[in-house]
Amino acid sequence: MSDEATKPLANPAPLGLAAFGVTTVVLSCINAGLLKGDTPNQLAVVVPLAFAYGGVAQFIAGILEYKNGNTFGTVAFTSYGAFWCWYAFLLWTAGAGWIKPPAANAVGLALLMWGVFTFLMWIATFRSNFVLWSVFLLLWITFFLLAGGDLGMGARWHTAGGWVGVLTGFDALYLSFAEVVNAAFGSTIFAVGKPIVTQNLAITAQIGKPQGGISEGVVLPSAAPRP
Repeated sequence: MSDEATKPLANPAPLGLAAFGVTTVVLSCINAGLLKGDTPNQLAVVVPLAFAYGGVAQFIAGILEYKNGNTFGTVAFTSYGAFWCWYAFLLWTAGAGWIKPPAANAVGLALLMWGVFTFLMWIATFRSNFVLWSVFLLLWITFFLLAGGDLGMGARWHTAGGWVGVLTGFDALYLSFAEVVNAAFGSTIFAVGKPIVTQNLAITAQIGKPQGGISEGVVLPSAAPRP
């Protein structure tokens, strides 16, 4: 077997995490009111960033995670890449007058559903490292807070969503940085924490018949989200 065939593949997760983190921090700073000036002009910066980095880079990471056999990474990166493209298209088309400005409650409903999706993805991270678990925890809280603001709960919900979003973005950037540095040095330089749930939970071939002698309720290591 050739060296090329046995050479380990690069980890695309840091790329996806960095793309998500940078775009999230920029938008969340605007949502939190940390920047002075006209909000529409500030959001104009987010549109190309969301397309080029938040969207395209995460799509690339998701495709590469598929090649690596990582189901969680594939679903997460392609989904949030699509989220950023949706958000950028919404701002772009509405700002250009191609579509009518979206109703706040409709945007709130969309954000609410993204919060539900993120909450479900968060459950899977209990088997991954602690930092990734905390990223998804903060992210579903962010979505629910932003949704509450658009659904009429008050501007404070939107501002709070911005602040939690800033924490989410920096948390994702830390994980991206840690994975790059740890891989470069070949050892753990920056800790990412152990999984919340360390015991494997069973995959069964059929009801009442565990696969290959694996007890019911245990997930094979290859099926779990990669740290």
